[in-house]
Amino acid sequence: MYTEMFKTFSDQTEKTLAPYVKFNKLFTKNIEEITELQLSALRSYSDLGLSQLKAASEVKDLQTLTSFNSSQLEALTKLSQQMIDDSNKLSSIAQEFKADVDALVAENVKEVTPA
Repeated sequence: MYTEMFKTFSDQTEKTLAPYVKFNKLFTKNIEEITELQLSALRSYSDLGLSQLKAASEVKDLQTLTSFNSSQLEALTKLSQQMIDDSNKLSSIAQEFKADVDALVAENVKEVTPA
């Protein structure tokens, strides 16, 4: 008698908590993707900044200063493109998360709504 009661309780608890488990998995996946994006961006921005510092430290005369100044435009273009790419990736991750959460909510509403 108690075994059946505990089994029923366990099954009901599992069914009740299933949406929370699915949401937590989606949320964790989203945080993981955002963290990966941020680490990648930090790495590339740091590399760009360090390369610019190294280039600035090589300026010794007017010719190297002119060369350094012309390379600044290239660096700025590269930085702008990287920021646009990172922004697009972040937007894509957010849209995917929203779509997954919307699907999860719709699935749960369908289960709870009487036919």
